[in-house]
Amino acid sequence: MTSVIRSPFSHKRNRKKSVKKRQPLFRLIQNVPTGLVLLLLLGLGYRQLESFLHKPQAVLVLGGSPDREKYAATFAQNHPDLPIWISSGSPQEYAEWVFTEAGIPQDRLHLDYQAVDTVTNFTTLVEQFKAEGITSLYVITSDYHMARASVIGEIVLGSRGIDFQTVTVPSERAPEPLNKVLRDGARAALWVATGSTGANLARYMGQH
Repeated sequence: MTSVIRSPFSHKRNRKKSVKKRQPLFRLIQNVPTGLVLLLLLGLGYRQLESFLHKPQAVLVLGGSPDREKYAATFAQNHPDLPIWISSGSPQEYAEWVFTEAGIPQDRLHLDYQAVDTVTNFTTLVEQFKAEGITSLYVITSDYHMARASVIGEIVLGSRGIDFQTVTVPSERAPEPLNKVLRDGARAALWVATGSTGANLARYMGQH
């Protein structure tokens, strides 16, 4: 009868192998830029639910795709009392044409071209919203972009007491990666703390 002799080190080898399998997740956790961003991700659902208790007073459209302006024009038809702000969207002539074709008066339309990326879509306008007494917004952007926009909006708009409800524009693109969401969440938190968005660094890295 042949007996099998087990090495006293076999258990350690197996455990080492299982640790290796978990390393990608461990590295992801290590790379989270701030605990604040994680807390905001966890609390986002609650804050969005809370925002539905307040009636939006304006629409904010994030530039980046002409489809967002077209969608916003239709949305504006169903919300005739709301002003529409477009942050760094299509060129003025085209944007005005889209809304004119939809029968939206030009005095409802506010085109702003200060923003250079998603973080500055919010930071360049939030003080103006606050000055005008706006405490709740609709935020319109593409579905693949919504997670990042929501985290930034939660930080930037929330820092000025402004709630928002999301309006998603359908697309065929995959959602943005988590590291992009976390990076811009950290930039938004930096803006709240220091007034700097880190936009120059983002442009240097070629990521918007």
